[in-house]
Amino acid sequence: MLKALLGLGLFGLLTSSVFTGLVIAGAIRFIRRKRHRAESQTFQQPVSLLKPLHGAEPNLDIHLESFFLQDYPSYEILFCARSATDTGLAIARQVASRYPQIPVQFLIAEEPVYINAKVSSLERMAAAARHDLFIISDSDVRVTPDYIRSVVAPFADANVGAVTCLYRGVADKGTIWSKLEAAGMSIEMTSGVLVADMMEGMQFTLGPTMAVRRPCVDEIGGFRILGPYCADDFVLGNQIAAHGHTVVLSTHVIDHVILNLSFTASQKHQIRWMKSTRFSRPKGHFGTALTFSVPFGLLSFVAALALHHPFLASALLLYSLVIRMLLAAIVGASVVEERHLLRTILLYPLRDFLGFCYWMASYGSNKILWRGEVYRLMPGGLMHAIAEERRGGSAVSAI
Repeated sequence: MLKALLGLGLFGLLTSSVFTGLVIAGAIRFIRRKRHRAESQTFQQPVSLLKPLHGAEPNLDIHLESFFLQDYPSYEILFCARSATDTGLAIARQVASRYPQIPVQFLIAEEPVYINAKVSSLERMAAAARHDLFIISDSDVRVTPDYIRSVVAPFADANVGAVTCLYRGVADKGTIWSKLEAAGMSIEMTSGVLVADMMEGMQFTLGPTMAVRRPCVDEIGGFRILGPYCADDFVLGNQIAAHGHTVVLSTHVIDHVILNLSFTASQKHQIRWMKSTRFSRPKGHFGTALTFSVPFGLLSFVAALALHHPFLASALLLYSLVIRMLLAAIVGASVVEERHLLRTILLYPLRDFLGFCYWMASYGSNKILWRGEVYRLMPGGLMHAIAEERRGGSAVSAI
């Protein structure tokens, strides 16, 4: 039995090492694209920025203001909330008042038509947008003045239907839990995307930035097709790719600010994301278990120690830690340009272990708690509301 456990641990260390090699290859490819990109920087088609809002968030005004400071000749910003009294919409109006030269629209989606309420806002904004190139971004992201110019550059190729961006997790003044979540965003998420892009090309988009052509959205049936899904970003890019259009991973990287500061909020958010991935990409999610290193290092350590091989046990555990730190160093420094690189390198082995725990937890149930309501995830990532379950004990235990 102990030898079998040691064998499993060694197998996991092997597969995670292979994955690390693929990530390094993907990072080198990304760096080369960034240095020698052939994308036309003169492409300047007018852009409509679509910003769904839902309440106030910490530093929302700072995040929104970064979109008013774009070095781009022609763009508008559309904000949409579910209520005219939404506090996030009030903050957006305050920020917009400081930049009267930027065309802005403030819209109300009113009662959501879809389970994914964000989709109602997207439909409302798309109908009001003056331009045919959309950039959809979340409210918890922060961008630099070259954001629009960099994101739309690939659209110079008429075959490109969508563009998306990598992002670094930002938890400058957060707790240890928010910093661990940030490390997962910067390293774990980026690693998976780099490998996916290298192996099969982009077949999805990432929620913090989804740039799409209006005709492509119309071709897939409009934003309404995203209504019953939790992972609307995955579905949008996947459908555009399925219709024969190219989805491009931009070499531009943005800030994704971590809002979950407490232990409970952070764990629920990450497990919910893992569950969403499990139902959107079941085969790929199942194989994700073999990309983690530290859990297999711990398993190898315990098994080898029980077999009276203390040197081997220590060496295997140390290897699992070092290879994760190496991965964090390469991805953090060369791809996402992590601002707190040393912190991320030191935290990432722990985040790797927690990531495996989140992966296991994703198989615990098919229920998620999202914006105060409980939903059941179905094959393909569809969501069904569970009206009889509210915010009580059953809803919490489902997470």
